[in-house]
Formats: sequence, C-alpha cells, structure tokens
Amino acid sequence: MSTWELETEIESYYERGGERERLTRNARGRLEFARMQDLLRRKLPGAGLDVLDVGGATGVHAKWLAEDGHRVTLIDPVASQVEVAAQLPGVTAVVGDARELPWDDASFDAVLLMGPLYHLTDREHRVQAVAEAARCARPGGIVAAVTINRTAGWNDFLLFRSGGVDKGLTAEASLRIMREGMLRYYDQDIFTTAYLAHPGEVASEFADAGLDGAAQYAVQGFPGYIPELERLIDDPESREHLMDGLRLIEAEPSLLGASNHLLTVATTPA
Repeated sequence: MSTWELETEIESYYERGGERERLTRNARGRLEFARMQDLLRRKLPGAGLDVLDVGGATGVHAKWLAEDGHRVTLIDPVASQVEVAAQLPGVTAVVGDARELPWDDASFDAVLLMGPLYHLTDREHRVQAVAEAARCARPGGIVAAVTINRTAGWNDFLLFRSGGVDKGLTAEASLRIMREGMLRYYDQDIFTTAYLAHPGEVASEFADAGLDGAAQYAVQGFPGYIPELERLIDDPESREHLMDGLRLIEAEPSLLGASNHLLTVATTPA
C-alpha cells in the first residue's frame, strides 16, 4: 500500500469521469491520441514488451498497447478507474502511486508516465516519480513521460474567449498561470490541479532522476490550436498530411513549447 495520498480535488475530478472520453470526443483529443500512439509505437524498444502504464486511468493507452501485443500492467491512484482498466483484455491493473511503485528493480521494458507528472506540483515529487520509473525499467528500456507545456493554459483561455465561452478565468489569471505554471481551477471546470512546465524543466527533472540525454517531442505542435482542426483530423488525406508534418517538426527545439503536450523519452543505461 502506498504511503502517498492523492489531492482531493484531483481524485474528485477523475471520479467524475469526464476524462474518459477526452481523447475521443473532439478533434483536439483525437489528434493528441493519434500522435501519442504514433510517437510511442516508434519509440518503444521492440515488440511483445512488458509495459508499465503509470497513472494509466481507465486504460485508454493500455488498451491499444495490449492490442499491439504488449503485456501491460497499469497502476493508478483512483480505484474506480482501476476497476474499469482491469476489465480490459491483456491488462493487469492495480491501485497505487507513481512515487512509490510496488515492483522490483528492472521489471519492465518500458515505463510510461502519461499523466502523473503534471499532477505532482512539487518538483521533488516529480523527480521521485521519474526515478521510480527508471528503477523499474530494465537496462536498455525506456521511460517516457507526458507533461503539459507552460503556454497551454493561456492558449486554452484564448480559445475559450474566441469561442465566446466564459469559464470565469480572468485575463490576468491566465497570464499568471503562464508565468508561474500552477493551475488550480477545479471549480470553474477547467481541468484540475496541475503544474504546467517548460520543456527544459522536464529535461532537468529527468537528469536529476538519473536519466541524462532525454529526447523531447511536441505532441500536437502548434497545429493543435487550429480552430477548424475537426476538418483536418477527420479527413483521411488532410490527416495524413498533418501527421507527416508533425513528425518533421516534433523534435525542433524552437517549437517544443508551442504544443499543449510534450513527450520526454529516455533510455535507461544498459
């Protein structure tokens, strides 16, 4: 049993279940999902792997990873989400915390942190979660983590305003989030407690966890902010062109921050 506790507002947010359809209900979600699949399929170190999905929620990624032939274990702090994930074929799901993983050293070929880091508001805890992932990864395996970029909250504020949606967030508050990185707007239905990071911060946290030389990839890139994204992601020809272009710019250092999400990947020392 983990000695860590999840913040109440984070647990309440995920208990509501709104995140369960986030990657499928609109164009922005579908682009994020498609890009995450594309990136991970290219970065995973082989076929038929033992994969640990840390903070895997109801198994949105565990599902397709298992269907791809990997042996997937999922851990999440929200019991109701684990119950859903446990029903997926080929997925083993347990309740637990990213900062204290209940497995021996070198138990998995790949350890994925697709959500935990941006809900850990203390840098020390984020480093600990990455270090735990590295401990559980086999030599030559990978640790991959998703973070939310510092500019994401401000861009969402602009999209709300452009669409005539008032979330009760002031312009000054949106700029404060971009300056400080702390998001706490659960009551306004704007996600939940989260830390929005600069790409360089994430690389530094990986290094402090013993994983030097991590590679970083913009997930949606700046096309993720296109208001008419629906027309692109749901048209086969436009979607293929969009994905091809995003692969070309995904690792461009000057563009890493111009994306809602960032994927950081490190190989564990052999």
